[in-house]
Amino acid sequence: MSRKIVFGLIWLTFVSYAFLFAPATQPNTFDLIVNLSTGNWDNINPLVIALFNLMGVLPGIYACFLFIDGDGQKIKAAPFAIASLGVGAFALLPYLALRQSNPTWQGDKNLFIKIVDARLTGIILIIAAIVLLSFGLIYGNWSDFIYQWQTSKFIHVMSLDFCLLVLLLPTLVKDDLSRRNINYNWLFWLIAVVPLFGTLIYLCLRPSLPENSYKLQESNS
Repeated sequence: MSRKIVFGLIWLTFVSYAFLFAPATQPNTFDLIVNLSTGNWDNINPLVIALFNLMGVLPGIYACFLFIDGDGQKIKAAPFAIASLGVGAFALLPYLALRQSNPTWQGDKNLFIKIVDARLTGIILIIAAIVLLSFGLIYGNWSDFIYQWQTSKFIHVMSLDFCLLVLLLPTLVKDDLSRRNINYNWLFWLIAVVPLFGTLIYLCLRPSLPENSYKLQESNS
């Protein structure tokens, strides 16, 4: 129950801050979003470009946990995972609040589960993250980004959303480790203390789930 309260309070605080206390929406926000979405990136700070695209990578990282975790939940993860593509933590926090601990694999590996479970998916995601972060850090204008963060609701909230999503990633890792019979607390904390890349490296190295839950039960017997 305490976990539900914590995630619920985080969600309520984030929503309240975004709508009541974040900087005002700038007149050019809609045009900026359209240009970022369509690749028309002329005259846009590379840091903003990198951040916007990383907000597309993060739901992919979460999908590698959510669709497996959600298979054993009373509430399905798919609606929250899909909504996170547009609104990030605003959509994922309610799922994290409502889900139950799910340390066992209870389903069958359909094609989609095989994709989100594959190490290749993790490799693609970590390459994308490295490329985007490198692009933003090397070519970005920090002074301009700080100014936009202070004056634009879109940039301000997106930045906080990114940080929140990165910090919340370890909440799904512990159960995923248990589903794969990896019971080392030190490994969980090692993943947790390395923001973003700890989780990405784990996705690249984690052993695959069995084809179905019956195989897992046989291996444990």
